Amino acid sequence: MGLRKSPSKMSQKIFIKTFGCQMNEYDSNRIFDSVKKIGFEKTDNYEDANCYLLNTCHIRDKAKEKVYHEIGRVKKIFRSKQKPLVIIAGCVAQAENQEMLKREPYIDLVIGPQSYHKINDTILNYAQKKKKMEETEFDAISKFKYFSKIKNEAGKVSSFLTIQEGCDKFCNFCVVPYTRGPEYSRPFQKIIDEAKYLSEKGTKEIILLGQNVNAYNDGEKKLSNLIMEIEKIADIKRIRYTTSHPKDMTEDLLDVYKISQKLMPLVHLPIQSGSDKILKLMNRKHTINDYLYIFEKLKKINSKIEFSSDFIISYPGEQENDFNNTLNLIEKINFINSYSFIFSPRPGTVAADLNLIDKKISVERLEKVQNKLFENQINRNKLFKNQTIDVLVENLTDDKMQTFGRSQYMTSVVFNGKKEHIGKIVPVKIKKFNRTTLFGEIVEDLNKKVA
Repeated sequence: MGLRKSPSKMSQKIFIKTFGCQMNEYDSNRIFDSVKKIGFEKTDNYEDANCYLLNTCHIRDKAKEKVYHEIGRVKKIFRSKQKPLVIIAGCVAQAENQEMLKREPYIDLVIGPQSYHKINDTILNYAQKKKKMEETEFDAISKFKYFSKIKNEAGKVSSFLTIQEGCDKFCNFCVVPYTRGPEYSRPFQKIIDEAKYLSEKGTKEIILLGQNVNAYNDGEKKLSNLIMEIEKIADIKRIRYTTSHPKDMTEDLLDVYKISQKLMPLVHLPIQSGSDKILKLMNRKHTINDYLYIFEKLKKINSKIEFSSDFIISYPGEQENDFNNTLNLIEKINFINSYSFIFSPRPGTVAADLNLIDKKISVERLEKVQNKLFENQINRNKLFKNQTIDVLVENLTDDKMQTFGRSQYMTSVVFNGKKEHIGKIVPVKIKKFNRTTLFGEIVEDLNKKVA
């Protein structure tokens, strides 16, 4: 096995592969911030790794099988090389824990999302004793205390910042309460300190993360307070948050849209279905009217605010009229950049054993929903043609020939910028578009003197 016994004294290389949500991306960055303290360097090359870590997601279908498929690939790569330390982290690790070690001997360590503060000790212990183990206790308080002492070195133009983890909603289809535990909010000042540090490292946009990000609550401090405090950081130019629950879109949060200059006008607010009957079967704890109230209030505050959402199609019990209600809601709200999936059961959830809707019907419904959502995206992007929009430049494209950035609505924008534009908000005139991306040319500074 390729891990040396004393990684604290000798350089090791770790390869981290991340599946799933933005929080997993944030977690992977923080895991590396931790393990580099015991001698690890990050590598983008599988074959150079002494340690292979897979950060997993349990939301989508066949998540568990994807893990074993990935381990199979690693086994082939290292067939004629020294085996790396193999660690499975994330939500599949939390859900399966000991079962993973039994089923796949190639796995050495299993560590859940609330145990990342133990990763260094777990690795060092394994290097000495070669004893396989799993760490899957729910201990968010200790985890965040530990990581508050380790600087977030992500340093990207657009950076994730986790403020809340876990869920108390217990939607009948969702595994998050079982893999991430109960809702826990990080201390207010620790978040502000991290935001300031990210700003010092070059971050211009902060995306606040949580399984129920708008359930954030630290004493009297809420998400609205966080947004307004981060707004005071001069070099932070844009603020976003995800993922929200309609039940927690409180009046103080809605009112922030009246006063904030940096909160972006895209609200990602999953509704899942356009039918009150289905929402009740899902245990979503909100109605269509509740959602429409939020939509209408925000539109009155700022007509340029747009909504994106998540949809579960063919949830058990969904009849044709329920599905048509979803189509009608998509038409009414004109969602952009939304996600839609056919229901797939998660072991351990209330909906796990419900009768599934016929696959052919489900596929047909999904196609109708996606066609409508994709049409909305195209129509929205069409409005930008020949318009000049503000783009936050994140990086050069892979071929280094152009620059990549995002609009206020998170739409990808590719244009003829330069390296020195990275980290700046620049005006771009849109020339072309497709469903997911805008293409344009930077508008030169009109105040420049003509030579």
